[in-house]
Amino acid sequence: MKAVEIKQGAIAMTVNSKPTYLVFGDFYTFLATGEDTNGKYSLTEMVMQPQSTTPAHIHDRFEEAHYILEGEVEYQLDDKTIVATPGTFVQFPIGQAHGFKNVTSQPAKVLAFLTPPGGEQFFAEFGQKVNLPMSEEEKQKLLVPPTPADFEKFVELAVTKYRVQLAPQL
Repeated sequence: MKAVEIKQGAIAMTVNSKPTYLVFGDFYTFLATGEDTNGKYSLTEMVMQPQSTTPAHIHDRFEEAHYILEGEVEYQLDDKTIVATPGTFVQFPIGQAHGFKNVTSQPAKVLAFLTPPGGEQFFAEFGQKVNLPMSEEEKQKLLVPPTPADFEKFVELAVTKYRVQLAPQL
């Protein structure tokens, strides 16, 4: 369902049929895109597999914030380490080096906000579109190790089209 404006920018929408993309074993579901929010922000639900890592990087076009719903996610913010648990909100301004990892043996669920939107489209362009819900057996079939070519494509797309800088290990 397309977002329906209620009054003066208030919107309501059903998120049941929003697209989900698989990226290196993690699931990214777009709850609200820039198209839904008149270009103000995007909201993505990330389900990170156990020990999944997003390497340190820097954005120069958008701010990002995470709200932890389930699990424990360890964040590296410049030279600081934060272990975020359910209810924790973490914000990364433009230019902030950050990386994160699910440090548990269970999936972690995180809401990711981007403002302005657009960066979330990286996952649609790089990832594999999947239909949720799916059985554990179906998920396991999809969870194959990435190849060196997958990493090269990931980095090239991130750096060239989405202007993400890979940061030195924090």
